[in-house]
Parts: sequence; structure tokens; C-alpha cells
Amino acid sequence: MTIQDTSGSMMMMMMMDNGGMSCLPCTPIEEKQIVHDLNNQSELDLKEGNLFYLISTRWYKSWERYVGGGGDQLDSHHINNGVSGNTVERPGPIDNSDLVENGFGGEGGDVELRKNLEEVQDYVLVPQQVWEKLFHWYKGGPALPRKMICEGIFSEKRVEVYPLSLKLIDSRDDSQLTLKLSKKASIRELYHKVCALKGIELEKAQIWDYFNKIKQSGSPLDVSDKTLEETVLQMDQNILLEVQVDDGCSPSQCGMDSTGNELALVPLEPSRSSLTIAGGPTLSNGHSTSYSAFSSSFVDMDDGYDSQNSAKKVESGGLAGLQNLGNTCFMNSAIQCLVHTPLLAEYFLQDYNDEINTDNPLGMHGELALAFGELLRKLWSAGRTAVAPRAFKGKLARFAPQFSGYNQHDSQELLAFLLDGMHEDLNRVKRKPYIEMKDSDGRPDEEVANECWKNHKARNDSLIVDTFQGQYKSTLVCPDCSKISITFDPFMYLTLPLPSTVTRTMTVTVFYADGSSLPMPFTVTVMKHGFCKDLLAALSTACCLKSDESLLLAEVYNHQIFKFFENPAEVLNSIKDDEHIVAYRFDRKEAGKKKLEIVNQWPAKSASDYLKGGERKLFGAPLVTYLEEDQLNGADIDAAVSRLLVPLRRTYSSAKAGRGKENGYLSDAIDEPSNSSNQSIESAELEDESSKELSFQLYLTDSRITSSKLLKKDSTIKPVSCIKVLLDWTDEVHESYDPSYLKDLPVVHKTGFTVKKTRQEAISLFSCLDAFLTEEPLGPEDMWYCPRCKEHRQATKKLDLWMLPDILVFHLKRFSYSRYMKNKLDTFVNFPIHDLDLSKYMTNKSGESYVYELYAISNHYGGLGGGHYTAYAKLIDENRWYHFDDSHVSSVSEAEIKTSAAYVLFYRRVKGESNVEMGEPSQDHSCERL
Repeated sequence: MTIQDTSGSMMMMMMMDNGGMSCLPCTPIEEKQIVHDLNNQSELDLKEGNLFYLISTRWYKSWERYVGGGGDQLDSHHINNGVSGNTVERPGPIDNSDLVENGFGGEGGDVELRKNLEEVQDYVLVPQQVWEKLFHWYKGGPALPRKMICEGIFSEKRVEVYPLSLKLIDSRDDSQLTLKLSKKASIRELYHKVCALKGIELEKAQIWDYFNKIKQSGSPLDVSDKTLEETVLQMDQNILLEVQVDDGCSPSQCGMDSTGNELALVPLEPSRSSLTIAGGPTLSNGHSTSYSAFSSSFVDMDDGYDSQNSAKKVESGGLAGLQNLGNTCFMNSAIQCLVHTPLLAEYFLQDYNDEINTDNPLGMHGELALAFGELLRKLWSAGRTAVAPRAFKGKLARFAPQFSGYNQHDSQELLAFLLDGMHEDLNRVKRKPYIEMKDSDGRPDEEVANECWKNHKARNDSLIVDTFQGQYKSTLVCPDCSKISITFDPFMYLTLPLPSTVTRTMTVTVFYADGSSLPMPFTVTVMKHGFCKDLLAALSTACCLKSDESLLLAEVYNHQIFKFFENPAEVLNSIKDDEHIVAYRFDRKEAGKKKLEIVNQWPAKSASDYLKGGERKLFGAPLVTYLEEDQLNGADIDAAVSRLLVPLRRTYSSAKAGRGKENGYLSDAIDEPSNSSNQSIESAELEDESSKELSFQLYLTDSRITSSKLLKKDSTIKPVSCIKVLLDWTDEVHESYDPSYLKDLPVVHKTGFTVKKTRQEAISLFSCLDAFLTEEPLGPEDMWYCPRCKEHRQATKKLDLWMLPDILVFHLKRFSYSRYMKNKLDTFVNFPIHDLDLSKYMTNKSGESYVYELYAISNHYGGLGGGHYTAYAKLIDENRWYHFDDSHVSSVSEAEIKTSAAYVLFYRRVKGESNVEMGEPSQDHSCERL
């Protein structure tokens, strides 16, 4: 095996593999390099059947710290002559006890993994070669090998962490045994394993699908090469073993089941009716449905559909629960919302066979739509009997392996897949034409929108498009050349950010550049990804800025201006929460004139401190104003300083009379190293007759305050864009002016400080929609190619609603993910149940009413690792809400459905007709029939 070598690790690995130097320990950096190379080698040879091993995240992270950094990236800061630069202790033996039940550490194949490891990410997967090397260095265990398999019709590669677990019941003595096989194992392999364990001949064994301890078909599983993945067998379900007796018949053939009861299962000939699934045959295995009135009973998906009573049951149906097959509450919640969508229920309860598109390469050959239609009919016909959606889950796993297995998933992600998949399965367009999209080029919005929708419908025409898809206007603006690009794009649902995830509060202190008022801090709310112009707009409103005034933003660092934010298009992400931001308020006519920055300092101890640029005792916030004269001297600067300090003037004549009675400000200043009692002789000598004519002791300095020069009345100031001076707060200045207003500049946002929301500030669905429609810059990873600049630009993007569908779905973005953190927001969002009027949000003023009514909610309770999904759905005919919690269904009041768990909201149009201007839908869209 050849491994790419960059640091001499290959030779060391060869010697270790040959056993010649196995007794010599590797340095941390050598271990890291070896694992890095082995991981790269494994990435180049990924194939079905490769072995991977689970290792406890806790142990693996301790090893990463020991070798100097995480992952496969080599950190040069930790490399020092081949040894790690850190001092982390070498970890002990590999300890996987936290991955197995009860901490048991047996041999790999016999170890029972803890449940839900994939949700909490307590393990890492390493290739076999890496495991062998780590085990060679550290020993320990237990070894937890797992194979890579290819799932679904697209053969997606995945390590099968949890093999299929089946509970085998032996009909001869009712004994139970747990089997674990890969879902890629065949039924033939299942038979061979069972026969080997039970010591029986293959010809005498019959294995039945025994889900819910009920035989699910009229015959046992065929001995074939069909994989377990292709069956409807579920994790931890029962299978039944029957063994032929000496006369050659099995218990079933002798008329008895495994419990000794007479069998009532008789295969029936499929019949056809007007309500058969997609116009196809109705299947039955003869099971009686007389038990359907009991809430504790279950119906399997493979059970027959009672076509004779279907019409009666549809009228009083819709109250069937869905059995949880193992962390499938996310699926059950999404399905209940969809099957209680009136337009979908009406469609799938009729004959839709003619609309199944089996040739669409983007679809699932019609199988997903058929499986959903079959499940919907079950739920609308089963009364209150819970349905086990095994066949549907099998189809889902086949076409979307990301939802296979038995981990918790996201109900919204499943909804998105189902709607898109069913659209392609029901797409009336058999052959999609190629259409070249045109730029708007200044054409009227109506013309461009109709053109885009017509092009979309030419390739996508289905019930899902007719029912769920709307259109929004997307406007991109290039920040460099101001090129505007307008497109009209379809949407299936609207993902709304919660304002707390897209906004931030910023505290900015506003100073008056004309010295007319005291500085005042203002706290405003802006978009996280907004611009300086957004902050300026919010501040302008907060401080009641006049129409002839402007604000200049600046960052203060070390008591002086670090940066002016003069570009309104600069992103706010560049401003951190712990920084100090100020805004200077000035007359708009002064823009473009010379700026004067006044930095405050306590007097130096000697003249050499000024002349040599020694350490300064700076304090407070700097003051900024504009200077009108082109030719400036010391007197002009002195006058400007005097004007700015007017608001700070004390109200009494003598500081001595008020010493100790001025809120502590003067006493605070005494603590400063100002030598207020005795002014130094050296400083006094600097004050000649010219300087005494100035009101203040001022020093002209450079941008970095590396040197300074005492200003005199007739000192000439060189014309520069920003003049910077130091103001000495001598005893005389301190007696006349109060510097406390310049101290304690607040930071932009104090971490951990939260403000209790008032009733008026409660988050509403409308505020979420406002956040969704707010203009924001594209992220660095989503740069837009500007056709005019011929470059990728970080353009601004603005969305506007143009056309809304009959069924409008809102996804509340409660989950956020980053490289280092996952988070869920349990913020309560107040959403209307009735009369949701979105007319004011519509850019297309067609006069149509956009009023909606809520009919279903997908809820998520708990955190990311161990949450639970349920659904609320309204039966339109009964005008009553129900809570669907897996197999349990209960009636709830309308007041109970508003909770902080609301995750996906489903609304139906209740006023006005569909937007026929964009193309007539092919199906009848009446909302009043269910």
C-alpha cells in the first residue's frame, strides 16, 4: 500500500508494520500524520463493504488534543522538531464504554450499542486502517465494526451504524431471540441464519412478517435474494418462525396459528371500484375491520382497503393516528398535516391514475405518489384505528436514504422532499422543454412575472404546483456598478427567520458636532446582516434627526477615533458587540469639510511627556466637529473646542464651593494622575504669553499621537482632511467643565444582558415575514455574478411576494447550525388562526384578496437531540381541531393550538379564487368539500 508521505511518516509506518520498531512509541505529531494519511487513503477508495469502526467522541477528542488539533488538518504551530508543542497528556486506552448499553465491553459483534447515538453524535467513524493503528498504539475497546452500504435507488454510501434488529418468535415454544442483520442482507441470508441458530433444515422453515404479532400476509417470506431493505420489515419488529411437522404441514397449513387459534386469513381476489387507489385494484387479505373502533388497535399498511365501506368512512374519517416505527414522529407529524390538506385529500381519494408520471427521470417512477395516496386513503378510512406506515417508510428510505434508519429527522425537510417528489411523480409534463431565461432588462414587472411563470409551468405542471407553489420577486443590486437584476422565482413554502435570529441590538452614543447638547446613548434594533445605512436610519429615528442633519459613525478605541464608517454600504458584521461606536450629529451642509478630532487627556507630569511623545493619560470619548475656514490657526481650533465644551459647562462659578457635591465627578478626577494641587514648573514654563491667550491648553498631534506640539494663537495649521489635537484637562478646565459625560462609553452590546420583552414587542408571524422580506447582503459563499462587472459580487438581495398559492406553508426557522454549535429557539410566535390577510405584502396589486385560515401545524417539542414531533389538524367539516401524537388522537380547543412548539404552519385560502392570470390549474380547487 502506497501512502503519500510529507513528513517521513511512511517509513515509520512500514517499520512498525514489519514489527521491527513496534516497541518504539510515535511522537504526537507522527501519530497525527499517520492518521491523516490513512484517512486520505480511505477517502480515495470508498466502496460498499468497507469496514469502519466507532470510537467514542470523548476519547477521540482527547487524542486530538494530545496530537495538537482537531480533524485531519495539521497545525504547524504544534510541530517542533517532530514533537508536539503542547503539553496535553497522552490519553489512556480506547474507551468505548459510553457507546454501549450498560458500559458493556464484550466482543464487537455481540455488543449492544446505546440507542440514538447518531442524534447526539457521541461517536466518530474511522476507517479500518485507522482503527487498527490506534488500537496498536492504545489497546482498549470494545471494537465496534460497521460496514459501508449503498442505500436507495441512487446507491448513496453510508456506514450502517445500526443493523436491522428483528425479534424472532419460535411458534413451537414461543421462545424469543434477537437477530441483527444488515438491511442489505437477503431474505435467503435471514433464513440461513435462523436455521443455523435453531438447527433446522431450510426446507422445513417458514418465516412470517409478524408485525404487531399479526401475520401481515397470506404467505411467509419467500426464500429469495430480495434484500431486507426492500421489504417492509422494521427495526425491532417481530418475525415468526414456523417449522413443518413430520406430516409435511406447517401450523398454518394445519389451520392453526402460533397461539393455537383457528386462522381466519383467506386470500381474496382483488376487486375494482371507483375509489380504488389511483384507479388500480383494491387488495385484501380477509382481515376483519370490526376492531377499528378501539383506539389501541393497529392497521398495517399492507392490510387491505375496504372499498365497500370507503365512502362512509371518508365522511367520518381523518381521525386515525400513525404508529411510531421508531423515531418516526417527525414523519407522522408531516404526514398528518398533508393528509388533512383538503385539496390533497380530495385529489388522492379520487382516481388519479392518469396523472402518474412513471417516465420522469427526476421523479420516483410514480411510486412515492402511489405510496402516499395509499397511506392517505388508509388514514381517511380507518376511523380511529392507528395505521402503521411501514410500506410508505420503505419507499421513503429507498428514494431518500437520508430518512432511512431510525434516527430523528426534521419534519420540514421531509415535507420539502415529499412535496417535491410527489410533484415530479404527478408532473403532467412528460417531456420538459429547454427554456433559456431572459433578463428583465427594465421591462414591466407584470410582463417578466408572467413570462417566468409561463416558463415554469411549461416544465412543471402538477397538483402540487397548482396547490402549493407561489411566486416571489427577487431583486439583486450590484454594490459596485449598481446593476439591478430582477427575477421571479417559484416557491413551495416560505422559510421565515425569527427576528431574534436575524436582528441585533446596537447601542450607539450620539454626540452633537455643534456642541448644542449633551451626548446621549441610543439602543436600536437592526438586521444582523444589514449595512451601516440601516444603523444610521434606525439612529435617525431614535434621536429625531432633522431633515437637514446627518450622522457620522465612528469606532472609538483607546479614547480616540479608530475608524470612521463613511461608506453607508459597509456591512454591520464588521462591528463587534464589545466595540464602542459613536455617531456625530452635524448639519448636512458641513459634509465634506475638514474634520477636527479632539482627544481628551489628563495633564502630563513634565514637558518631556509631550515633546517626546511619552505615554499619555487619555480618557473619555473624543469630540469631533467640522471646520469652515480653509486657512486655520490656533485661535480657530481654540474656538471650536470652546464651542464643543459648552454642554459640559458646570452650573456654578467655583469648583471649590461645590467640591464633593457634584455627584462625585470632581472627586473622581482628583484620583487621576493630574497633579492638580501643584502644576509642574516645566509645564508652566511652556505657557508663554501667546499660549495664554488661548482658552485651553491644546497640542497638535498626528494620527497615532507619536508626537505633539503646543498650539499658540497664531500657530498655522496645515490643510489636512482630519486635524487631531490633544486637550489638556487642567485644573482650570476641570473647574469649569464636567468630563464625566465623556466617560464610560457603552459597548455596542453587553453580552448576557437581556431586556424583557414588553407585550407590544412580542414576536408575531408578521414580524417574521418582515424579517424575511428585508433587504440583506448575500453571504460570502453566495456571491452573485454581475453580468456588467463580469465578476462575482456580494450583492444585496430583496424578496417581495408576487403570487400566493391556495395552500400557503410557513416554516419557522427555529433551528440554527454552525460548525461548532447547534441551537433551537423556543420563542413563542403569535400567529393568526383566522383572517390572515397578506394583501399589504403583495407587490402585485391585482386586486385579489389574500386572506388565509390556519388548518394544520407541525409541532416540535424539546431540544435537538431528544425532541418529539406532533401535529394539530382541523377537520374542516366538523370545524374542530385534533391533536395527532403518533397513534394517539385527541380533540383540542382552538385556544390550545398556539404554543411555542409551532414549527410549520399550514394555511388555506378562504377568500377569492386562484390566481388565474398566471395560468389555470388543471384540477378543481374548491376548499369547501372536506
